[in-house]
Amino acid sequence: MSLTTREWHFVQRPVGLPAPETYRLVERDLPALRPGQCLVRNLVLSVDPYMRSRMDDVPSYVPPFKLGEALTGGAVGEVIETRSDDVPLGSWLVHQAGWREHSVVDATAGRIVDKGRYPSSYYLGVLGGPGFAAFVGLFRSAGFQPGESVFVSGAAGAVGSMVGQFASLAGAKRVVGSAGSIEKVKYLVDELGYDAAFNYKDGPVLNQLRSAFPEGFDVFFDNVGSDHLAAAIDVLNEFGRVAMCGTISTYNAAEHDAVPVDAFKIVAKRLRLQGFIAFDHEDLREEFGSQVGAWLQSGRLTYRETASQGIEAVPTAFTGMLTGANTGKAIIRLADDPV
Repeated sequence: MSLTTREWHFVQRPVGLPAPETYRLVERDLPALRPGQCLVRNLVLSVDPYMRSRMDDVPSYVPPFKLGEALTGGAVGEVIETRSDDVPLGSWLVHQAGWREHSVVDATAGRIVDKGRYPSSYYLGVLGGPGFAAFVGLFRSAGFQPGESVFVSGAAGAVGSMVGQFASLAGAKRVVGSAGSIEKVKYLVDELGYDAAFNYKDGPVLNQLRSAFPEGFDVFFDNVGSDHLAAAIDVLNEFGRVAMCGTISTYNAAEHDAVPVDAFKIVAKRLRLQGFIAFDHEDLREEFGSQVGAWLQSGRLTYRETASQGIEAVPTAFTGMLTGANTGKAIIRLADDPV
């Protein structure tokens, strides 16, 4: 099948927040499929915080983007041509060759998901990377136990909005989140069931955290870093645990301002700080899908997306996600799900 498509290329490394000249929308002809490959018409694309760190030419757990090449990210699409016996025509495939209208994907690099059981975008959010990161961080990295109190930074984002609900559903004593607007604070409490929430822009995080947890708390799920981490170390109970998922407060900074962390308190309280990468824990994938699927089916789990439309919207949606314009998972819808 000969096909012309469009994709976003990476043409300039940004300093601070990505600017329009960071990207270029390119039209290209797709090559013929080789054995073991399939052609995917993408239905929905993901924009995620980790993609910003890949725009810097620095070592990380995933390699940086290369200038002049197509950008990649999570996507779900319909297979419209296949040369793999393992990927049937018409199936839905989750893959990482996003930021384009069509993708040529090796069968071994994608994951088939249930077509039509859930909207395709769910496999990029609540049943995808953000949901899985929330599950891994809370239950394995932090070792959450029923009856414990939990604090979540960046609580209205794609990962944070799942963490608080997972904790509540699993028997947390108290769940508190931080967010960056009055509307998001209201969303956390009124829709997601957080016991309390605060706007970190209203005053020092430490003061607001102490008010939210006068008796301290046990688990901190950190998506922000910086002053949130420093404050949490002060308020955590003895033997508290920190699941360090992200540091979005630093992703767009031209220069990182170091926030002092009280190392003595980490020692004195016997705290455990654990950085984690979700894909190191694929052994939990089946348990995650079963448990979160059950919560969704029961109606006990709330899920929200901030959707943009069309391939042209990708840079604006990405910047909006980095600056907190989204509530829940940020996605770009390219086409309606096939009936």
